[in-house]
Amino acid sequence: MPILTMSTDIGQRDYIVGAIKGQFLQLQPALNLVDITHYLSQTNFPLAAYTCNNAFKHFPNGTYHLILINVFEADHDYFLIAQHNDQYIICPDNGLITMITGVKPKNLVKVPVSKNATLLKITADLAAAVYKLDDYQQITAAGNPTTEIVEKYPLRPTVGPNWIEGQIIFIDHFENVVINITENEFEEHRKGRPFKIIFQRNEIIEKLSGNYADVPEHEKVAWFNSAGYLEIALRNGNMAGLFGFQGYNEQMQQFASSAGNKWFYQTIRIFFE
Repeated sequence: MPILTMSTDIGQRDYIVGAIKGQFLQLQPALNLVDITHYLSQTNFPLAAYTCNNAFKHFPNGTYHLILINVFEADHDYFLIAQHNDQYIICPDNGLITMITGVKPKNLVKVPVSKNATLLKITADLAAAVYKLDDYQQITAAGNPTTEIVEKYPLRPTVGPNWIEGQIIFIDHFENVVINITENEFEEHRKGRPFKIIFQRNEIIEKLSGNYADVPEHEKVAWFNSAGYLEIALRNGNMAGLFGFQGYNEQMQQFASSAGNKWFYQTIRIFFE
């Protein structure tokens, strides 16, 4: 049974998500539809890439992943389908594919869609393309091969001899804060040295915990989450709200730079001693 996941910025307060599912099921009644999220930000691509990448890796080979984010930012008459790690990513040509994969996929096609059309007209075209791809088991059945796409890549931490600085890429429902520093990157630069995680108001964390429950109530805690990224929190508290953290996005970063404010509560710096 084929699987198609949906990750969008649409929300679920009206009929649109249900209508899109109906379009796919009309053509493939046996399709297994899975919601990842419908509350992605239109402008925060690092957050979208973090969410999609860490969900997609747990799906079986052959899964189709439909991503609808900022669909009407550019007036394209096509979508992209990329084959990566034996799965298929379907999204606008807005740089998100390479943000998710970290590389330019070798197998890419442009899928013609109706120009100047409503979202449901576009998704009807995509449903037809997925039907063809699944029927023929060839990505070229869905569109024309291409090598020219918009490329954007994941944010990387900045480093110095005795420090590493990462950006906040996600704030979860509990206001825990996820930073784009992986455990491998942390250990590579740490080299066994003691460390201090320093953020707003000169707050410091000097040890890593195994999980959220390793510290007393209302104490600051840091650990590497199930996706392998550094996460900081307050036990039974709201880390982001209390310390004024905001998730990274390009517009806020540009404002911070123009204001000469490098520490715009979007970065976390770790010093090694």
